[in-house]
Amino acid sequence: MASNTKYYDNLTVSSSPHLVTSLDTTRTMLYVVAALLPAAAMSVLYFGIPAVIMIAVCMICSAFFEWAYEKLLNKPNTVRDGSALVTGLILALNLPANLTHLDGIEYPIFMPILICIIGSFVAIVVVKQLFGGMGRNFANPAIVGRITLFLSFTSYMSTWPTTRFQKAALDAVTSATPLGYLADGDLTYCPSLKDMFLGNIGGAMGETCVIAILIGAIFLIAMKIISPIIPVCFVGTVFIFAFLYYAIGGSPEGMSPLYMACFHVCAGGVMFGAVFCATDYVTSPIMPLGKVLFGIGCGLVTMIIRLFCSYPEGVSFAILFMNIMTPLLDGFAQDRFYGISKRKKEAAKAAAEK
Repeated sequence: MASNTKYYDNLTVSSSPHLVTSLDTTRTMLYVVAALLPAAAMSVLYFGIPAVIMIAVCMICSAFFEWAYEKLLNKPNTVRDGSALVTGLILALNLPANLTHLDGIEYPIFMPILICIIGSFVAIVVVKQLFGGMGRNFANPAIVGRITLFLSFTSYMSTWPTTRFQKAALDAVTSATPLGYLADGDLTYCPSLKDMFLGNIGGAMGETCVIAILIGAIFLIAMKIISPIIPVCFVGTVFIFAFLYYAIGGSPEGMSPLYMACFHVCAGGVMFGAVFCATDYVTSPIMPLGKVLFGIGCGLVTMIIRLFCSYPEGVSFAILFMNIMTPLLDGFAQDRFYGISKRKKEAAKAAAEK
């Protein structure tokens, strides 16, 4: 009996799930950072030192605010898991690379730095920590940070710098995004699909280069960090919606519905949002059916905003809206998976017959 008692004393009793894997939060965040590196590198290539400064400020401020909040409230320090750094990097790549120019006026460098600090504070403290920290936030912190900055500093957040290669051709400090040209009804000077695929366009510095985002997506899927369901459903919905809209209602002169569908996929933040923001573990559904509905919903809301509202872009608002819908989608998917809905219907039918 003594030996048996000693044996059972060594057992640890805990609730499920019981997982044996080397993939922890820190390693997952390292993989996400690695996947973001191509987009970050292309932003530096196209926009230069301002991109480096803004990436550094957002990452440092995000880590600092997480450390300071947890220190102030005597909570366990979670900075080492890398989640704050990932949030800061995603936030930075969702911002214009140079916020110091507006309508031909050059503003002091502290403005973009101040904007980065405010965005990082909202993302880490307001959205993440005030709701309980890692795993308890109701929405993607970087997305909410970007939306807050857009609503608070609209002029700065809608002024897009030209790339190094555009400056030589356009002789301008700022330029419109492809979606801006479309909203103005003139695609004459709009960049080609090739430029949009390679990233030689105006826009948020991490969302312009489609090929860099695809490299990151392939890496994350290959390492099984994300499921391809949400990105495929998101991008596919945008493509199909745009194709049908222009096929039925007519395309701009000289543009085919297929071209306009590819245009909407490559322009703006569809690719970046689908890969790095919509796939957030905490704010996206767990069940496969829920992921499908989530991706389709993101695509639909994005295209509704783009085509029927005054704002030419809609990815951030679409993801935030679907983040709020996530508990409902997971509940619906679980009911379908476990047959709860069917049993409820059968019980209701039996009660009605009585």
